[in-house]
Amino acid sequence: MEERVAKEFQYWLTDPYFDDETKKELLSIRNDEKEVEDRFYKDLAFGTGGLRGIIGAGTNRMNLYTVRKATQGLANYINKNGDPKKGVAISYDSRRMSAEFAKETALCLAANGIKAYLSDRLRPVPEESFALRYFKCQAGVEITASHNPPQYNGYKVYWEDGAQVTPPHDTGIIADVNAVASYNEVKTMSEADAKAAGLLQYFGREVDDAYMEALKKQIIHPEVIREMADDIRIVYTPFHGAGLIPVTRVLDELGFKHVYVVPEQKDPDPNFTTLEYPNPEDPKAFTLALKLAKEKDADIVLATDPDADRLGVYAKDTKTGEYIGFTGNMSGMLIGEYILRERTKTGTMPENPAFVTTIVTTNLAKAVATKYHCHYVETLTGFKYIGEQIRLFEEAHSYNYVFGLEESYGCLAGTHARDKDAPVAVMMLCEAAAFYKKQGLTLWDQMQKIYEEYGFYKEGQIAITKAGIEGARQIQAMMEGFRKNPPKNFGKWKVVQFRDYESGKTLDLATGKEGKTGLPTSNVLYFELDNDAWCCVRPSGTEPKIKFYMGVKGTSLDDSAKQLEELTNAVKEHI
Repeated sequence: MEERVAKEFQYWLTDPYFDDETKKELLSIRNDEKEVEDRFYKDLAFGTGGLRGIIGAGTNRMNLYTVRKATQGLANYINKNGDPKKGVAISYDSRRMSAEFAKETALCLAANGIKAYLSDRLRPVPEESFALRYFKCQAGVEITASHNPPQYNGYKVYWEDGAQVTPPHDTGIIADVNAVASYNEVKTMSEADAKAAGLLQYFGREVDDAYMEALKKQIIHPEVIREMADDIRIVYTPFHGAGLIPVTRVLDELGFKHVYVVPEQKDPDPNFTTLEYPNPEDPKAFTLALKLAKEKDADIVLATDPDADRLGVYAKDTKTGEYIGFTGNMSGMLIGEYILRERTKTGTMPENPAFVTTIVTTNLAKAVATKYHCHYVETLTGFKYIGEQIRLFEEAHSYNYVFGLEESYGCLAGTHARDKDAPVAVMMLCEAAAFYKKQGLTLWDQMQKIYEEYGFYKEGQIAITKAGIEGARQIQAMMEGFRKNPPKNFGKWKVVQFRDYESGKTLDLATGKEGKTGLPTSNVLYFELDNDAWCCVRPSGTEPKIKFYMGVKGTSLDDSAKQLEELTNAVKEHI
């Protein structure tokens, strides 16, 4: 066992700062050298989005001590670079220890003289972003690990604009978190003392009501919802998470009459007992929802992940009677195309409208944005960069954000939040379903109409897991291999342009001309291919994975599926 690991392990085992429960857990693994090493070989990394890790005792785990230490760094940053009087809004989801981590965060901030606005129950990510701006806070924290397995939890940090932190605040906060050298530097106080000092305030219904009103402002055709509300059948599952209350409430207030919640997945459950993986990208997660959909003859089947920022969708194919799954690109574009078209028709499109996506999102987005004369922006991967664009538009008085999406099942209509928002996505999708049903169409029928008009775009992904220290080295080596020797083609597709977002440079392979990416530095490589195809490579920011994204444009559903399979195999040859 390395000296650092042994020393840190002994410190946690013997110092009175750590509670007896923590010590008992560590004693139970003291003879498992590999486990001890994994828990103590490093501090749990505070990345650009915050913390995410396995719950347990140790420096490389999510626990009360690592959360408190991270919060001390955040407090130090706010006291130096922000306005502590504005306070921090804190929310949490249904995961193990989420409520405890949220309260610990609040008490540490209070002990540093920063008022904490703490959610009185679990609430979703988009409502955290909304609440932060509602209270005019300096920052926000959401305790969640999104769709990770149940043994994980996390800590997302937001800044005053309501988006997750971006440069320079992300690196500044990381530096201050890393500068907290000892747990003895960390401050905390009792809940009673924090309340007495006016440094802890719980929030609840008042924010819920304001959030609901903000969501409903996005509705374009309330008259169609009223007319068709009794004809639409909706099955919904919150995957044991934070989406149940806001999603069912907004659909009820809009007048939808037939909303069926999957009973087995209705209540919060930190173990996600009915799911292998609480991820709306996983078809297996829809097993119970699809069973209920067949019983109720539902038009659409919807699922939100545990922190309710992402939405998974199935819709009925009238020709076969089967339910077809939508990718995040498909459901996002179904909503986005509906909003742009109907806002244009009804004269409710703002001046200088903007449509924002990421570099790994479908190229269909650009085609639709172009048709409706929207300023089109691509950002780095991560919805925080889409949220950042809203702030930049507002500061420059340049464009009015209308819609944004990323491929990983997240989108945002409107600017009430600055993060992806599943409740607003559910609401807009249900409005669209009512609108199309009035015309005798299902959502799947409409998706095909979009493809017929713009082209049959199809996207895929390869994710390779490389866990532990050695895995991290292998991922870095793979990235360096692609960076130093970029392929000139992937199968039949020629590389037209190579972009290295770490160096900020682009290379035109036909002319040899170099340019600039125009985006912030990030460990991402992008290969623009001929025939409107592309491939992008990046390490995951939240999991021990390297991801390969790719997309093609075909002449039919079958052609695009065939092309994507061919490109996927070509990419695999380079891995």
